[in-house]
Amino acid sequence: MVALDGNAIGGLLQEVFETDMTGAEATCVTCGAAGPLAETVVYPRGPGTVVRCRTCSGVRMVISRIRGVNCVDLGGLTALGSLQGD
Repeated sequence: MVALDGNAIGGLLQEVFETDMTGAEATCVTCGAAGPLAETVVYPRGPGTVVRCRTCSGVRMVISRIRGVNCVDLGGLTALGSLQGD
């Protein structure tokens, strides 16, 4: 399976959150590492798009499209903060 960085799902994040989220800081629930979504590891070809922590490989979020609706699981995040530079 091909791993990409978080920039690869910039369009999907824009669709889900209605703003550019690649610069938003996300904090991992598993290890506490924080950094922009652009720096996460993304696996886009499963039953959903899986976003993993670059530090510990813990799942930070999963985005699945079901019947035309994007369903988002943010259970791997303790925080999803403001955009970098705000």
